[in-house]
Amino acid sequence: MGPTASGKTQLAAHVAYEVGGEILSGDSRQVYRGMDIGTGKDLEDYIVNGKHIPYHLIDICDPGTKYNLFQYQEDFLKAYQDLESRNVWPILCGGTGLYIESVLKGYHLSPVPQNPELRTQLAGKSLAELTETLKDLKRKAGTTMHNTTDVDTPQRAIRAIEIETYNLAHPTEERVFPAIDSVIVGVSIGRDSRRTKITDRLKKRLDNGMVDEIRGILNQGVKAEDLIYYGLEYKYVTEYVIGQLSYEAMFKQLEIAIHQFAKRQMTWFRGMERRGATIHWIDATLPMKQKVEAVIGLLNH
Repeated sequence: MGPTASGKTQLAAHVAYEVGGEILSGDSRQVYRGMDIGTGKDLEDYIVNGKHIPYHLIDICDPGTKYNLFQYQEDFLKAYQDLESRNVWPILCGGTGLYIESVLKGYHLSPVPQNPELRTQLAGKSLAELTETLKDLKRKAGTTMHNTTDVDTPQRAIRAIEIETYNLAHPTEERVFPAIDSVIVGVSIGRDSRRTKITDRLKKRLDNGMVDEIRGILNQGVKAEDLIYYGLEYKYVTEYVIGQLSYEAMFKQLEIAIHQFAKRQMTWFRGMERRGATIHWIDATLPMKQKVEAVIGLLNH
């Protein structure tokens, strides 16, 4: 795992190539079909020395739907057990810390239905107000970041509040998730290098048709607010496509948002360490061969 633009997918694919493994994605946005450029699927990264490395939990639901952590655990477990049955080494790779931690630590979750009355009460509140409400609920529940998602849009914050509210009222309705033994590898990249890579990658994605991708999804009938729900590229580029932002404002605001997102990812990973996880950090700037050898050394150890 690692922050956006750290090169974690390439590393995972190269490790999979060496050990005969397959990759389980730990990314909350790459589950959506057709949302390719904006989510950074970079499927070419799964080709190593001409060999296609199999991957799972990518392109498994339609854009416009609201995939959640409970569903991810369910889908992960099916894929994980399939790999186990075939004696294939599973390699979990992603940047969504919540998804990763939920399966490695076996979060006990409950399916949370939508609450129309609560959504009506929360409609119109700012992201800052919703975030404070979420913090209050967490304090009441005595939780840290369990059962929530990145709250970078009001819609995502409302869903997180919905989940926390439900779990406070139904504390015993939980799914038992099996323990999974793991070695956790983090890809570490310096702040300045990360910022440069993020900006360069954003320019490349826009040049490679990200605006057209999002315009095409909207033309398929997906509502703008449903795309905005996904945050980051899908929030800002959608707002540009529907005329709410100029191209220049879209680029600047999105660039800042991605930098902030990467910082939040690192904050989450450090939080995992505080919660007892042992993360073996590898320098992103090392040659690929050296990084792969370091990971395989950890696996053998």
